[in-house]
Amino acid sequence: MKTSDAATAQEVMNYEEFVNLIGREYPKLSGGFQQIARYLTQNPNIVALESINSIAAKCAVHPSSLVRFAQSMGYSGFKALQGVFQARLTTAAPGFQERVRALDSELSRNEDRGNIGYLRELVVRDTVALQTLLDGVSEEALAEAARLLTEARTIYVAGQLRSEPIAQLLRYLMTMLRRRVVLLDPAGGLAQEMAGTMESDDVLVAIAFRHYATEVVTIAGVAVGNGTPIIAITDSQLSPLAKNTRVLFTIPEEEYSFSRSLAAPMCLVQCLATATAARLQPSRRAAPRIPTVTGIARDRKAKKAVEAEPVVLPLAPAAVRTGKKRSN
Repeated sequence: MKTSDAATAQEVMNYEEFVNLIGREYPKLSGGFQQIARYLTQNPNIVALESINSIAAKCAVHPSSLVRFAQSMGYSGFKALQGVFQARLTTAAPGFQERVRALDSELSRNEDRGNIGYLRELVVRDTVALQTLLDGVSEEALAEAARLLTEARTIYVAGQLRSEPIAQLLRYLMTMLRRRVVLLDPAGGLAQEMAGTMESDDVLVAIAFRHYATEVVTIAGVAVGNGTPIIAITDSQLSPLAKNTRVLFTIPEEEYSFSRSLAAPMCLVQCLATATAARLQPSRRAAPRIPTVTGIARDRKAKKAVEAEPVVLPLAPAAVRTGKKRSN
């Protein structure tokens, strides 16, 4: 980095500013430093709580590389940079260290408990992931996403590989809310051609996590070219989906593993649907209602039954029926 850039980095006081700095400098970094940048931004809790040796091992680099990376960002060393991540936990997620310690303790007690141990591990990790989601999503982002989903002429959804179930759930919920939805799936190889029909009064919900599905990234690029606003659900601000988005939801993943959970992004999608329902049903005093397939079928059946009933008109007075006048 240039001297002026280093001075700017030294003035960074919180995690969000640091990530923004990384986003600006990322294209200029070497391949090794880009690898470190990706790991740090995608695993902020690990960076805050673990030792430099542990972080370096998980990042697949030598500890000295982390020190040089921190210095290139304008910090005296990795410890100073780590302080930014630790401050994030203190201000954004009180009690997170206790939850992580409880998680580690829980896992160590259940290492030899077979499949139930695996289940317990997943449940505890999902609990931490959901709390992280709650701490990281703003009211403003949810409100703007709900507005876009409510006002869009057509909602396009793109999510493949591990993200496909999330995309499918969003399509289902938006369809139940009577929104026009197009799932850009790869069937027939026409996903990119379908994406070409997006316009500025539509919206694209793009969903991708490591390792980002190439076609989803391409579709997001098509949306940018067409002027279509994007709601992105991804894992960090360094994700290829993060650029040029109208609303960005980042759900950091603690580590890359076979058992990575979808609990947090699924919960986010359900929240987006509920927020959209609230905008579509502003007069309801009760909680927003998202219809179900069975509920819609039941309502249609009841409506048809009412329409099929014979219409019984009230009998007219006798004088009117016969056409005679009443005598006084």
